[in-house]
Amino acid sequence: MDSFQVLVRWKVTPRRASRPRNASRPIRITRPWTLASRVKESATQLAYAGRLTAADVDPSEQPAAALALLDEGAGNPEWAFLLATDPVLERREKLAACPDLPSDVRETLGADADVRVVAELALGATPTLAARLARHPHAEVRRAVAANEATPPVVLAALLTGEGLPPARRCLICEREETPFVHEPQCPRPECDLLPGASCDGSHESTVHNTQQTALRNPATPADAAFRFADHPSALLRSALAARPGLPSEVYRRLAVDPVPGVRADLAENPAIGADLIRALADDRGHDVQRRLAHNPRVPLDVLIRLAAVTKLGAILLPRIAAASPAEVEELAQSPNPAGRMLVAERRDLPTGIRDALATDPDAKVVKSIASHPGLSEAQLRAMVDRHGARVIAKVAANPDASPALLEYLTRHEPPVRRTFREVARHRNATGAALRNCLADTQARPLAAGHPALPPQVIVELLTDTDRQVVQAAAANPSLPLAVMSDLVPQL
Repeated sequence: MDSFQVLVRWKVTPRRASRPRNASRPIRITRPWTLASRVKESATQLAYAGRLTAADVDPSEQPAAALALLDEGAGNPEWAFLLATDPVLERREKLAACPDLPSDVRETLGADADVRVVAELALGATPTLAARLARHPHAEVRRAVAANEATPPVVLAALLTGEGLPPARRCLICEREETPFVHEPQCPRPECDLLPGASCDGSHESTVHNTQQTALRNPATPADAAFRFADHPSALLRSALAARPGLPSEVYRRLAVDPVPGVRADLAENPAIGADLIRALADDRGHDVQRRLAHNPRVPLDVLIRLAAVTKLGAILLPRIAAASPAEVEELAQSPNPAGRMLVAERRDLPTGIRDALATDPDAKVVKSIASHPGLSEAQLRAMVDRHGARVIAKVAANPDASPALLEYLTRHEPPVRRTFREVARHRNATGAALRNCLADTQARPLAAGHPALPPQVIVELLTDTDRQVVQAAAANPSLPLAVMSDLVPQL
């Protein structure tokens, strides 16, 4: 068992408890820096949690904690000068990702011998520095610059088209392999981290392609440079283009008839396309096109209802439904099509009258969507289970207002619904009896083991469970007796 997990769970502050004179002493750590000095791996987590300040950390002894504070903007800027030349690569790389570094430190990191440090710096570089790094001889650094939204638009256009920049001289592939080289998909070398299909014939084509794809997804890239890729032979680049706003309508029309369904699917979710293309794509049976179109925030309600009837959308509040006006909500709730009622039932801000009407809907899919809505009474929730049984029981269990008695009743339902146990195991109103029932399900067992309503004697029994996740959850359970906890963690 990881001692730090238990300590952090208890927020490094003991609770008082009566104990026999011969009982083991509870752990008494009242100052975060005491824990940080004695359990070194805890310092970083305490720093990110705001429990340490710059005065608590010595960067030469606790560099990871110092980096965490710098990353949070709470460190001493002088530390950055020390860490910029740290012999450990991972520390320099972590430093390069920190915000608001002194300019001298950025210069040092920008000249680092390891490209990983420079690429990390490029991801968050200032416009001036990004423009310089765009001319870096390593293609991987240029790819990172292309992802940076602070990179000047003219530089992004150059990275996208290659115009106005000297060619890169090396990439991660040609540094390791003799060119021409294509990385086979089933590489037998366990230490190899090159992506399948990565290639270089001297022009660093894989990295250049990735740079173009990244630039196309960067909203700061100028549209007039981007739309040249509408007919590019790479479907990945056309997909990235299809998701961009601000392109001429003619470009969107060309992409709407792209032979690759993935390109049309990316286009379908783009809120920049017009109503004519939305209605045309609603009849597109290509893979994922209709589902992605349903997530477009500008899809007309009549089209959305039609899509919901023919597409598996899942239990999700769609953007267009979330933005529906009160009049549209009422219209959807009274729709003769169950798909329309099901869509609006996913909202959790419905007027009481509409919510209660949907709770008695004859269609199980509608009831399933409304079942976890807050404010429903126990009588309403039980009536849903009585009418629709296993089809709605898990959603009823997820209702935040489900009573302890109802949750116990749901865990005894026949036939059992496995997801119900997981919902009950994480429910704030779950009782010890309900949680005991949840322990029988392998996926719900770790959740139940960490629930504070589980009886203490059961928690102790779970400390010897064969499932490591169950043991960890039980050990972190706040209802675990303090005497047992002190036995789990070595005295510090």
